[in-house]
Amino acid sequence: MSREGLFTCRSASPGNTVSPRHPTAARGGVRPAWWRWAALGFLLALLCKTQARAGAPDFDRSVMPVLVSRCLECHSGDEPKGGLDLSRRKSALKAVVAGKPAASELWKRVAAGEMPPKKALQDPEKALLKAWIESGASWGTDPIDPFAVTTASRAGRDWWSLKPVSRPAQPMPGNPVDAFVREKLAEAGMKPAPPADRRTLIRRLYFDLIGLPPRFEEVEAFAGDPRPDAYGRLVDSLLASPHHGERWGRYWLDTVRYAETCGYERDQVKPDVWKYRDWVINAFNSDMPFARFVAEQLAGDEVPGAGERGVIATGFMRLGTWNDEPNDPREYQYDRLEDMVGATTTAFLAMTVRCARCHDHKFDPISQEDYYRIGGAFWAGHVQPGSPLGGPDAKALGYPNVFGWTDKGRSAPPLHLLRKGDPARPGQVVQPGHLSAITSLAGPLAEPPATARTTTRRLQLANWISDPKNPLSARVWVNRVWQGHFGAGLVRTTDNFGFTGEKPTHPELLDWLAAEFMDNGGRTKPIHRLILMSETYRQGSSHPLHERYAGTDASNRLLWRTERRRLDAESLRDSLLAASGNLRLDKVGGPSFSPVIPADALEGLSTKSRAWKPSPPEEQGRRSVYIFAKRGLLPPLLTTFDLPDTTLPNCRRDVTTVPTQALALLNNPFVHEQSAALAGRIGTRVEGKARVEAGWRLALGRNPSSDELSAGLKHLETQAKLLEAAGDPAREALASLCHVLLNTNEFIHVD
Repeated sequence: MSREGLFTCRSASPGNTVSPRHPTAARGGVRPAWWRWAALGFLLALLCKTQARAGAPDFDRSVMPVLVSRCLECHSGDEPKGGLDLSRRKSALKAVVAGKPAASELWKRVAAGEMPPKKALQDPEKALLKAWIESGASWGTDPIDPFAVTTASRAGRDWWSLKPVSRPAQPMPGNPVDAFVREKLAEAGMKPAPPADRRTLIRRLYFDLIGLPPRFEEVEAFAGDPRPDAYGRLVDSLLASPHHGERWGRYWLDTVRYAETCGYERDQVKPDVWKYRDWVINAFNSDMPFARFVAEQLAGDEVPGAGERGVIATGFMRLGTWNDEPNDPREYQYDRLEDMVGATTTAFLAMTVRCARCHDHKFDPISQEDYYRIGGAFWAGHVQPGSPLGGPDAKALGYPNVFGWTDKGRSAPPLHLLRKGDPARPGQVVQPGHLSAITSLAGPLAEPPATARTTTRRLQLANWISDPKNPLSARVWVNRVWQGHFGAGLVRTTDNFGFTGEKPTHPELLDWLAAEFMDNGGRTKPIHRLILMSETYRQGSSHPLHERYAGTDASNRLLWRTERRRLDAESLRDSLLAASGNLRLDKVGGPSFSPVIPADALEGLSTKSRAWKPSPPEEQGRRSVYIFAKRGLLPPLLTTFDLPDTTLPNCRRDVTTVPTQALALLNNPFVHEQSAALAGRIGTRVEGKARVEAGWRLALGRNPSSDELSAGLKHLETQAKLLEAAGDPAREALASLCHVLLNTNEFIHVD
């Protein structure tokens, strides 16, 4: 058959053939041979191109993460280095010749190891970049979102703490805390420690829930209570105690940088700020729903029906330091804004938003615009230096003798983004809004209704923070509760849920608790009870396989035992007062008292004679949460035991063991006074052996062992001989024994 015959088609009629060269063939059912060759070539070319594209790297999935993590830190923004912005296609392709890596300036710099300058790309990254250019340098999302994905060097919008909270399935029946913890232990081939005894548990519960030691009689009653629900009853009674708020309110006061003076050289008193402290204590005692807790502190003057209580709560925003003579008043105005943004986002979101004041966050998906969006909520009421202690006066607040915040009657001037944080370099106006990383709740704040007396911006921000769709707030809150009971959170960096913080040890448990917290209306006491009723909480601090387990999990991240914990500064002081009989639990709330401070601690002050005036003796027995918090002169005994600085939020106190602590307990006049008072409490009632027993019961909440009883009696005898010259050697010897008891590890530790 001829070649021509191969491409000859027959018509519908038998025997009818048409030559491919016939001029009418293209319009009928017959195609010319040349057309068929062209079609075949086109199909082959298309196939090759498709195959090439199939082998090309996907820009958004593969190439973009490399550019984001290795290039955009320098080559993006308003002033990209070298004038090359690699976040935008038009700019980036100036350095790229599609299909020709050797002619592409970008590839030449990368191949030579010149870029990135600090750490060259790894071989797989180089191969990916080269393949992308060779395949035609196709682009995807334009401009690149630098926060789109998590990379090896920074978090993206897909970071774990920014994902929606969902209640995971419980891996086994029983208390959910135990279910999730034991699942992890089983995976590691570990078992929990045996349960603690009742005497240990009651002491643990008392300090965890009210910050005070149980009395000997209370320990004995609980240890001998045969009822199966005795433990649950004790948990409920302590949660209902008015002292619960004094204990847990103190944690929040640390978080919000509470103090009663301004700091700096003059360290002026902030009048009536103690009312905010009392508001916090009452909020914890009443188990105030979280949404209300947030709203009153950020916008109590805007919350319907909150009244004076709500305005007191807004003292939260005025708790920071205040300089009435800043070197640059204009710049200081932005420093004050930074304090508000930083305190708010640290306390409620555990994100370091303040780091984005001058530039996009280096590690988290927080843009510089995000910082100013949050700042815009406070900007309308932001005051110039020279106003009374950095805030509105009583007339503006609407109540006398209240230290709070409002933007009532103030306009909302535009807030400019500051290039590099410099007030002399204002950029575009930024509208008040939310963190863009939380995409489910993104958007600007609404304009206030015409009848509103305030901007309503702070209330909108508060509602955004407490919204169930906000993935951070509930996680952060239940993590703080967990830390209060275990000494460390499920996320150990309690103030940082970002890239440089730690990831949760038990992410499913964290989300389960967060979901439960939201489902019960944002109330905290049910979360306390759930945790406290778990076997995980009730286990002992000793484990029969301690050495083996410590070899693989020395920091106890898997919770295979309970950590031994030292008393914090306030609980230690309150325990000393409780043992001596000087603790005044009836004196709650109201203006703070000033404790006696040793004279040598005042020596370095220029106005030492006027710097500190102790309150009357009848005030000295009040709980430590009511101590007057002067920034420039915190009580030395408490700072020795890690009372934190009040300049910035403190979400987890340092816990140190240093020689000065032992020296303070041995030599501090306050400790000696309580030792003498404890001796007086004992000596007026009993003698001999009973004195030793009374000392153990009042100081340690238990009877002494036979060896301890013998040692105590010998100590009394020896000291009495050494103190024969004293007016009452027996009493002085007893005071010495009491001093020993108040210095024991058992006294200053929970377990």
